[in-house]
Amino acid sequence: MTLDAKVKTIDLNLYYGPFRALTDVNIEIPARNVTAIIGPSGCGKSTLLRCFNRMNDLIEHIDVRGRIMIDGENILDRDTDLIALRRKVGMVFQRPNPFSLSVYNNLKFGLRIHNMMRKKADIMRTIQESLEHVGLWDDLKDKLGVSALSLTLEQQQRLCIARVLMLRPEIILLDEPCSALDPMSTLRIEELLRVLCKEYALVIVTHNMQQAARCSDYCALMYLGRLVEFGQTQQIFTNPKEKLTEDYIRGAFG
Repeated sequence: MTLDAKVKTIDLNLYYGPFRALTDVNIEIPARNVTAIIGPSGCGKSTLLRCFNRMNDLIEHIDVRGRIMIDGENILDRDTDLIALRRKVGMVFQRPNPFSLSVYNNLKFGLRIHNMMRKKADIMRTIQESLEHVGLWDDLKDKLGVSALSLTLEQQQRLCIARVLMLRPEIILLDEPCSALDPMSTLRIEELLRVLCKEYALVIVTHNMQQAARCSDYCALMYLGRLVEFGQTQQIFTNPKEKLTEDYIRGAFG
C-alpha cells in the first residue's frame, strides 16, 4: 500500500533487556488521518506508540534497532534533538494529566519550556485557538484562572489535548485517551479526533475495537510484538487478509 507517509518504520525492533518487545515492525502512518493500533494486552501497542517520540528512552535497558523515519529523517539517530522531536510529536496519555495549576498556566507551560513565545497577546491568541480546537473556549474563556483539576474528566482530557496543540505539533499520539471516560464523553473525544485529523497525523492506541472502527481511517493489528496486518479500517474490519486478524476481530481471543 502506498501512502503519504508521515511516519515510517523500517525493520523496527525493541528489546527490554533480553525481552524482545517489537519484532521487525514495518509500518507507514499517513498524514492527516487517524491511525488506530489495536491488539490484546501486552502485544506491543503502547511500546510502538512511544517509539514515535522516543519516550521509551526514559526506560532503563532499552535497545532499539532499525529506523523510524519522520518526514524522511531517522529519529533514532544519535544527534536527534529530542526536545524538538517531542514538540513535533505530541502525546496524550491514558488518564488526563493536567498540572496542579490554573487552566491558563497549564496551557502556557509548554510555551515557557520550549521558549516559543513571550508576548502576552501572542500567548492569549494561541490559548484561544487551542481551546477553540478542542471545543473548550466558550466553557473556559472566563475561567482561565481556575484550577485545571476542578474540571470534569472529559474537560481535563480536552485540556491535555489543547496543551499539546499549543506547541504546534504535526503528529499527535494518544495512548487509550478515553479509558477513564464515560461513553458519552468518549464519543465526544472521538468526534474531536475526526476534526483534528484534518490538520494532524493522529495515532491512537485502543483496546476498544468499536472505537477503532468508528474513529480511524487506518488500522494496525499488533500481536506478540509483531505487526500482523495494516490497512484501511473498513478493509481490516470487513475483509481482513490474515486469519489472525479475522479471529481477533470476531473475538476469538484478546
